[in-house]
Formats: sequence, structure tokens, C-alpha cells
Amino acid sequence: MDMFDDGVAAIDGIRVGIGGWTFAPWRANFYPQGLVQRRELEYASRQLSCIEINGTYYGTQKPATYAKWRDETPPGFMFSAKAPKRIMQARALEKTGPQIEDFVAGIAELGAKLGPLVWQFDAGTRLEAGAFEAFCALLPNSVGNRRLRHVLDVRDPGFVDAGLVALARRHGFATVFTDSPEHPSFADLSADFVYARLMRSQSAIASGYSPQALAQWLQRARLWAAGGEPTDLPRLSADPPPPASARDVFILFISAAKERNPAAAMAMIGLLGGRRG
Repeated sequence: MDMFDDGVAAIDGIRVGIGGWTFAPWRANFYPQGLVQRRELEYASRQLSCIEINGTYYGTQKPATYAKWRDETPPGFMFSAKAPKRIMQARALEKTGPQIEDFVAGIAELGAKLGPLVWQFDAGTRLEAGAFEAFCALLPNSVGNRRLRHVLDVRDPGFVDAGLVALARRHGFATVFTDSPEHPSFADLSADFVYARLMRSQSAIASGYSPQALAQWLQRARLWAAGGEPTDLPRLSADPPPPASARDVFILFISAAKERNPAAAMAMIGLLGGRRG
């Protein structure tokens, strides 16, 4: 396969990818030998159907940078992106409207390749219900004529309850599902898309996850995509989720044994029926 072919779009509504594209160990087990670093995104975006941008968490990029990333990736590819942490760590969440608008206006340069925006509230961040509700009301539904999708990643166990699920459902936001034991893990559906971070890859397994685990996650992803929900994942709310005949599903292999995550993503794409790279 040509390393710079047309790429892998969503398969049956499911996108599979990783966090970021710059990681030195990947030059030994993912990127072709001798590939120059400036072409790593170009390559990675043709093996995977989505990538979560982590760098935006530490600071917004120039619109020209987003445009460059857009142009380096193939049709059908999609980025998700973590919003700048200075917004989520603001003392007055309800007053962060201008910062939100600035971030959204810049990243809108990704155009059709702009996927979900992830708003990560780290453990230890003190959240007040009224301010958090006001913050959620500030998140725009669209930019230009393009719909925006928002994901709440709340990592304070004391704030994660059925009330958070109800709030997300009122706004049509997704919440992050993660299999990590380090963060709150719940799979309540609250939007017309699902955002899952799989964070248990193991160095001793070439594909990060065992074939059996990958097959099980693929089964769950297919169920989500068909409008259903797995019965074997934890939930917080007794209320039924919003009905959907189909959902977009984002599966991201992130953290843990990071060197294995591209292999895990490509193995799942292979199970989906896409190419393995």
C-alpha cells in the first residue's frame, strides 16, 4: 500500500484513532523508517480515521496551523481536539465566553475535518453546579454553517453523578467513556455520538489490547453505532438515553502503553473491514 494513499474514512459510522501524532517510539513501530517528522501527520491520517489533538489543551494554535493540518489530511479524516485548559481552569467558568469564542473561531479552520471538542476538567478542579451549567450554555452549537459537537470529560468523582448525565442530555453533549481505572468510568449515552477513550493498552501485547478485547470493544462500538447501548458497561442514570437510530462513534486509543496505541487502532480498523496499513 502506498503510504500516502486516500486514507481510511469512518466505517459503519465508527472512527478509530489515537491521541496526537508526534511520539518518538512510534518512529520505530508505526512510521516508516526514514519518514521525516513533518510528514508524520500526513502518514498517520492515512492509517487511521481520527486523531485527538492534545496540543490544543496547552494553548490555542494559529488558524494557519489548523489550516495546514486540514490540508495535510485526506478527505473523510476527522480531528477531535481538547480545548485549552486555561478555559476549564478559569476561576469564573461562567465568564469564559470570549475565550471559548476565540478557540472555536481558530479551530474552525479545520473545516469538514473538525470533529468533537473535548472539555477536560481534571481531578482536583473544583466545580460549582451553577457555574458549570452556565459554562455549558456558553458552548456554541455551530460555527459558521457547521455544527459543533461537544464532549464533557469531568474527572472529579465528586461531580460525576446522574445530575451530570442529565445536564449533558439537556445540551446534547457527549461525556467521555473511558476504561481507565484512574478516571470516572460511565457509559450513559447523552448525545447522537459516542466518544470513548480506551486507556488500557499493554506493552507486552503487540496490538496493545488482546484480540479478544479488541473484538469485544468492536462489538460495543457496533452496538453504539446502531443506536443501542452495551449492557455490560457502568451507568450512572436510571433514566433512558435519548433515542437514536444511529450514532457516530469515536474510539481513541490513548495513554497507557502509548507505543502500542497505533497498532491497537489499526487492528480494530482491520476488524472493522478497513485496511491494516
